[in-house]
Amino acid sequence: MKIAIINGPNLNKIGQREPEIYGTETFEDLLKTLKEKYPNVQFDYKQSNCEGILIDYLQSVDDSADGVVLNAGAYTHTSIAIADAVRAMKIPVVEVHMSNTFAREAYRHKSYLSPHVSGVIIGFGMQSYILAIEALICK
Repeated sequence: MKIAIINGPNLNKIGQREPEIYGTETFEDLLKTLKEKYPNVQFDYKQSNCEGILIDYLQSVDDSADGVVLNAGAYTHTSIAIADAVRAMKIPVVEVHMSNTFAREAYRHKSYLSPHVSGVIIGFGMQSYILAIEALICK
């Protein structure tokens, strides 16, 4: 099984950025854990701060992966273009957020992606990614 994990803007700073919200674990730490926990799953990881690059990557994995874990960061709340890319995908996409977006600023309460994904997992820190992977494996 191949799962693509796609992170949007500012998620390259996880472990440093707002540790009171996102914790101190880095994404490299999580990838190491995932590879140990799921030895039969191939993980393909991409992070970009650029909307178009994220869209290109979503389109490219639609033919090569079995599922996507997508944390589009702030683009979740602003990007109709990423929502359109997700809507066009043939493989399942699970939307993930480390923080509880509903406990934050009001503009974070709206997701343009949610209507087009298989499911949404929010508020469990790095564990959100593991829950999403479990959902894709069991699908």
